[in-house]
Amino acid sequence: MQQRDGWLLALIIVLTALAVWVALPSNQGIHQTILGVKIDKDIKIYQGLDLQGGMQVLLEADLPANQAIDAEAMASARRIVESRVNGLGVAEPVVQSVGGRRVLVELPGIKNPEAAVATLQQTGLMEWVDTGTQRFPDGITITTDFATSAVTTTGSVTATIPTATQPITGTAPLTTTTVVTATAPLTSTTPAESRSPEKVYHTVLTGRNLKRVQLEFSSTGQPEIGFELDAEGATTFADFTSRNVGRILCIVLDKKTISCPSINSAITEGRGVIQGGFDLPHAQAMVLQLRYGSLPVPLKVVDTRSVGPTLGQDSVQKSVRAGTIGLVIVLLFMLIYYRLLGLLADLALIIYALVTLSVFKLLPVTMTLPGIAGFLVSLGMAVDANILIFERMREELRQGRSLDRAVDAGFRRAWTSILDSNISTWITCAILFAFGSSFGASVVKGFAVTLALGVLVSIFTAVTVSRTFVRTAFSIGGERLAAIKWLLSI
Repeated sequence: MQQRDGWLLALIIVLTALAVWVALPSNQGIHQTILGVKIDKDIKIYQGLDLQGGMQVLLEADLPANQAIDAEAMASARRIVESRVNGLGVAEPVVQSVGGRRVLVELPGIKNPEAAVATLQQTGLMEWVDTGTQRFPDGITITTDFATSAVTTTGSVTATIPTATQPITGTAPLTTTTVVTATAPLTSTTPAESRSPEKVYHTVLTGRNLKRVQLEFSSTGQPEIGFELDAEGATTFADFTSRNVGRILCIVLDKKTISCPSINSAITEGRGVIQGGFDLPHAQAMVLQLRYGSLPVPLKVVDTRSVGPTLGQDSVQKSVRAGTIGLVIVLLFMLIYYRLLGLLADLALIIYALVTLSVFKLLPVTMTLPGIAGFLVSLGMAVDANILIFERMREELRQGRSLDRAVDAGFRRAWTSILDSNISTWITCAILFAFGSSFGASVVKGFAVTLALGVLVSIFTAVTVSRTFVRTAFSIGGERLAAIKWLLSI
């Protein structure tokens, strides 16, 4: 056996051991410190709505039935809702348009449905409002001059009022932060839903000028929201704060105050933090609302359903049973038809299944019924690659080639066919993935992802693993194996 084959065989054994460890159902992750490095990694299979249950929310445009709705506005609303759902950390969500006025959202395994629905509906309009010397408790609804005029002048400061909160594309860390003094504790017993006196306050800036926003923590561990303004917003903010030191600048989300700090000094760098005394879930939801912008079309919840996992569990059991039966049949066919080569191919296919499952758990890939189907199809392609190789080897042996030359020629000449078929499959997967992304059919995306990953792993197992096993077996058996025609099914 050549030294190169020995190293490859050792690598395959180590890789197989790692794949077995990762694929074990009892292995849910690494949560410990190794050599001074803290590792906190979940290793598990995430299931989609069809397998584990969850909730389904149907949203509809909150506008009169006879009012026409721009298709682009609804498409934009769907994209923003999808961004918010992804920000919630939900695995394999489905967000798709239904007709011209509705958006269907499926949230598998959601743990806090009320908070999720609230995040999907809220507009996320953020305003910095000049309230003079008036400081309001958190949650007070106030009236602002936002959208009542394009340009408003207060004293000698002119602020341009934008028309909508735009999505934020970047989440890069803030390098320096100018801290806005936190809202002082208030003892007022005013209810959170009460309104301020009917006075219109001036909006200095809105979320349109937000460049970056992200969740941060203070030195005491209190959640806070770090933000950075664009050039226009930073200039307006610096101009306003330099002229209004000592005044109150309330931070308002959807017309409700979340923090009313005082301006202690001019803020000229366009960076700061919002310290509202909120808990972690509240801060996370606020970051999502601000990061992904306001909805161009107001949405209301038409229907909310809880989807039980009973059907999913039954489907999983049947899918596992069908996959196991199919795998056993394939392994028996390879063993009976190709004998020794089939045995080696069976070992490679088992390694393929373990490695692919490990990749699904490590990435992770959310498994749905279409995803399981994609994995089974990729298993068939792995078998196909071995068949191409072995048939070429048998042809070479029938023509009187030596065993070593037949092995090399079989793998070399079958490689082009294997590569062409796999490239064709990847192109198909890319088309399916693009289709699922454009039309909200995430189940199609799941099929495309598992199939593409499975085909990638099959190249490694069919070419590297199978070839190493065959060369190792023939190096040990020598030309004696070539003389046993029945064993090689020649």
